Amino acid sequence: MFGFDRRGSKARTGARARSNLMAACLRPALPSLNSNMAVFVRRYGTLLGIALVIGYFWLELPNTFLTERNLLNISQQMSMLAVVAGTMTVVMAMGDFDLSVGSMASLSGIVAALVFISGGSTVTAVAAALLCGLVGGLINGFLVSYVGILPFIATLGAMTVYGGLAFKLSGGETLFGAAIPRGFSEFARRGVPLPSTGVVLPNLTLIAAATIVCVWGLLEQTVVGRRIYAIGDNAEAAGLAGVRVRPLRLAAFGIAGLGAAGAGLMYASRVASANPTQGAGLMLDAIAAVFLGQTMTEEGEPKVLATLAGVLILGVLGNGLTQMNVDSYVRDILTGSIVIAAVAASSFGKTKGR
Repeated sequence: MFGFDRRGSKARTGARARSNLMAACLRPALPSLNSNMAVFVRRYGTLLGIALVIGYFWLELPNTFLTERNLLNISQQMSMLAVVAGTMTVVMAMGDFDLSVGSMASLSGIVAALVFISGGSTVTAVAAALLCGLVGGLINGFLVSYVGILPFIATLGAMTVYGGLAFKLSGGETLFGAAIPRGFSEFARRGVPLPSTGVVLPNLTLIAAATIVCVWGLLEQTVVGRRIYAIGDNAEAAGLAGVRVRPLRLAAFGIAGLGAAGAGLMYASRVASANPTQGAGLMLDAIAAVFLGQTMTEEGEPKVLATLAGVLILGVLGNGLTQMNVDSYVRDILTGSIVIAAVAASSFGKTKGR
């Protein structure tokens, strides 16, 4: 009653089979292409950005940018940021962050200057400033680890308190004058000569390098470092595995406080004075440097050598724009844009690479 075309049915079945076979052959190739592109973007996108920035400033400033003098100047300019960002990496490796490092840098510089004004020695002033940073960092760590306050809230409050103390102790004024020892103020201008080269490595650059090496050794070469990353991956699981989460978090914030105090001392030595707002820009730049570094790591984890690359990006950008007489707010716009673009590229790479 109803007609049935066997030859047509077989033809359609054969066409569907060929279509499915072709799709099966093509399907692995396209995701593989997307995956390879995503991996390239994630691994090398930020490095490519560094090369483009350096290349642009080299073309625009051929006589001044890639000179030995300017490169050493860049290393000195970014040394304070390298110290803060390097120690901040320890905190961010645990999944936390510290918003108070800029205010702590300012407060520590003020403390050192007050010790000088009261007749204290350089050793006493440096010790007092570092102790101030350590105590402030431990307070942050205690609030986060033992009281249970979210890092954003705890360190935001601490940032306000430390900034207020800096203004209170200084009277809102810059502290300078004969009370600042000449040896302390000249430390930042001196360096260590390299034999047979004529190159003098600035003291501040060497301090930054020593800090990066110490943090690298802690995070990458010790059991403590592996436990820190374990906490960052999953704090609850790390605790169940026997990791002492609270003391390690406390110590991490203490390290960040020491780094902030060290940066405050470096800045005070460089300008031979202490100002209650001198560390204002360190916090955002430090977090930006760590985020930039994360885009260059395989798993998107904070790694201190990658953080150093992030510091380099910001240092080169700031130096080049300053030489081109570009307003500071333009640098802020570019810095924020670079961080957003780098993190977006990394997120794109992780999504496509799955």
